[in-house]
Amino acid sequence: MSLKILISNDDGYYAEGIKTLKEILLSLGHQVFVVAPMQNQSATSHSLTLTIPLRINRVNKNEYITTGTPTDCVLIATHGLIKEKFDYVFSGINHGPNMGEDVIYSGTVAAAMEGVLMDIPSVAFSMAAFENIDFSNAKNVVPKIIELLKKVGKKKRLLLNVNIPNGKINGYRITKLGSRIYSDSLITKVDPRGRKYYWIGGEKPTFKMKKGTDFEAIEKGYVSITPITFDLTDFSILENLKKVAKNVF
Repeated sequence: MSLKILISNDDGYYAEGIKTLKEILLSLGHQVFVVAPMQNQSATSHSLTLTIPLRINRVNKNEYITTGTPTDCVLIATHGLIKEKFDYVFSGINHGPNMGEDVIYSGTVAAAMEGVLMDIPSVAFSMAAFENIDFSNAKNVVPKIIELLKKVGKKKRLLLNVNIPNGKINGYRITKLGSRIYSDSLITKVDPRGRKYYWIGGEKPTFKMKKGTDFEAIEKGYVSITPITFDLTDFSILENLKKVAKNVF
């Protein structure tokens, strides 16, 4: 059965990842709609553009470029730009992994999250490599994920975060989010007029190798599939916090 799938990303309309995703879906006989940012919007998280107008350029019948963020793109598409009712929202394929705490910063994951907020099952796809990315690995993964979605059924609030190994794929694993070890730094420079400017940088982050995590799966050559939820409540402290609060308020 042909599906109607909205795709977006955070690397921009002209990125290889979203082109690959579109080609895969079209080859499977699905109807694809593209609404993507004009420029790279990596690490924009779930930001919305509220202080300046958004511009939209129609590329062809089913494809649009916007000046907005990934979240803007999905919101625009589902609020009238495209009249179709989407079966799924797919975001990516990201140029680099989105694992552990990455999902908090990721525009790729945010676009999929926005789809879920619109009650559309959504998936964020990422290639787990920063250099020499082989997007051909996704050709076998995307159809498998669609098959999985069909098996799960129409769960409106379903959000999957999929990371794909860059090398040989040894299989698939359902995982939990792992934890990164960051070494961020603020780099200060001076422009020709003597004014300071800054870059946020640092060394490539590492991760804690824990069983059942997305990091472990990728490290061992498996596709990582992580279900994500919006509830950020820390249940480990909730009840104790209620007890302690009685003596404060």
